[in-house]
Amino acid sequence: MSADIGDAGSTLHDAPQPARLRRLSKRTQFLKAARGRRAGRSAFTLQAIAVEAAEPGIGFTVTKKTGNAPERNRIKRRFRAAARASALRFRPDTDYVMVGRREALGQPFSALLADLASAIDKVHAKAADRPRNP
Repeated sequence: MSADIGDAGSTLHDAPQPARLRRLSKRTQFLKAARGRRAGRSAFTLQAIAVEAAEPGIGFTVTKKTGNAPERNRIKRRFRAAARASALRFRPDTDYVMVGRREALGQPFSALLADLASAIDKVHAKAADRPRNP
């Protein structure tokens, strides 16, 4: 009977684990990402730049013109949840910043996830299209 429990436990560990997301907190990290590739969607703009890091970095920003503090915080909470759900899509050598828009409040979460997936794919495709410097 203990062998059955051990077998079940090993299959749980065989499932792909979500990547750990490093939080961006320094202003310089956000400014650096702003110089990188970007993909605009109705609820946000995703900015991405290649960095030397073992884990993907993610930051969230919502300007004051977007709404009052509770609305801005709700947008950021939705972005954090979407980023956790999409963690396997992020590349370890890239920092990402999601710049929120007011539309993020009313957009269904499934649509937010789909937009994030397409934005990530777009910034990765732009990186592949860009010629390398000699």
